[in-house]
Amino acid sequence: MKYRRFGKTNFDVSEVSLGTWQLGSKWGDPFSEKDAQATLEEAFDQGVNFFDTADVYQDGESQRAIAKFLKGKEDKVFISTKIGRRMDPHVVSGYTEANIIKYVDDCLKNLDVDALDNVLLHCPPTPVFYNPEPFFALDKLKKEGKIKNYGVSVEKIEEGMKALDYDISSVEIIYNMFRLRPAENFFKMAKEHDVGIIARVPLASGLLTGKYNLNTTFGQNDHRTTNRHGEEFDAGETFSGVDYATGVKAADELKQRLGAGDKLAAMALRYILMSDAVSTVIPGASKPEQIERNVVAADYPAFTHEQMGIVEDVYDKYIKNPVHYKW
Repeated sequence: MKYRRFGKTNFDVSEVSLGTWQLGSKWGDPFSEKDAQATLEEAFDQGVNFFDTADVYQDGESQRAIAKFLKGKEDKVFISTKIGRRMDPHVVSGYTEANIIKYVDDCLKNLDVDALDNVLLHCPPTPVFYNPEPFFALDKLKKEGKIKNYGVSVEKIEEGMKALDYDISSVEIIYNMFRLRPAENFFKMAKEHDVGIIARVPLASGLLTGKYNLNTTFGQNDHRTTNRHGEEFDAGETFSGVDYATGVKAADELKQRLGAGDKLAAMALRYILMSDAVSTVIPGASKPEQIERNVVAADYPAFTHEQMGIVEDVYDKYIKNPVHYKW
C-alpha cells in the first residue's frame, strides 16, 4: 500500500481505502456483524488506514461495527463520517446548528470516541452551501474538541467550489472514468486550498468492473434497481448518472481497448490515482475477499499517455453528454 497526505489534516492515508456503505451487507440485504468485522480487519491487514462511513449506513450499524474494530487502533487509522442524511425529509431547513450538534453527538456515541477525525456534511441540498450556519456550527464543534476536521460530500462540482469558502479539510466527490469533470478545474482549486480529495463511487456502482451486461439484474432493494432515474436520491449516485445500457457499452469498449481482461476494476481505481489531487479512493466491500480486489490497484503501473487518451475518447463518445453538464 502507498500513502498520500490528506490535505491540511496532515494525516497520511492509504491510496486505496474502504467505503462502508455496503459493509457487512450487499445493498438492501440484512447486516452481518461477522462479515463486517472480518472485512474491516482484512482491510487493515492490507494497509488500509482510512475508513469512510455515515450515520445512515445500515442505520448506524456501520459506525458501531467500526467502533469495535477501532479499539487499540485509534492512532493508526482515520475515520471519516458523514452526517445529515438521517434528516427526513432531507431539506435545507434541517441544516441548523442544533441538528449538526445532535448528529455529531450521535456519531461520537456510535463510534465510541471522544473526538471525530473528520465530519462531512452528507450531500446537502445546494442552497446549504450558501448558508454559513452549519459550517459555523462545525467550526464551533472543532474549537470544543468534538471534531478534529470537517468537510463536505457533494453531488455537484459547484458545491465543492463553494465549500472552499469555509474552513474545510476535505471534499468527497464522485470521480471515475465516467465522471471526469472534477479534474478540469476543481482539483486544482482544492490543491490550492490544501483540501484533501476523497474519490467516491469509483467503479460507477459496479459498471466499471466490466462484469455487467444488459441482462444483469440487481436486488429488489438495491439502489441500482430502485434509483436509476433519481427516484430515491440524486441520480448521479447510481451508475454515476450514466444510462445503464450506455454504461455497459462504454465499459465493454474500455475493457477491450485497454486490454483489461478481468482487471478493469483495478485499472479503474488506478486511473483515479493518476491525479495527485486525489488523496484516497474509497471502493466498497461487503465481504473480506473483496478487499484484495480493491487494494491491488495501488500497485498497478501508471497509465500511459495512450491509455489516458483511450479513457477520454470513450468518455467523449458515450458519457460526456449529458453527464458532464449535469454534475
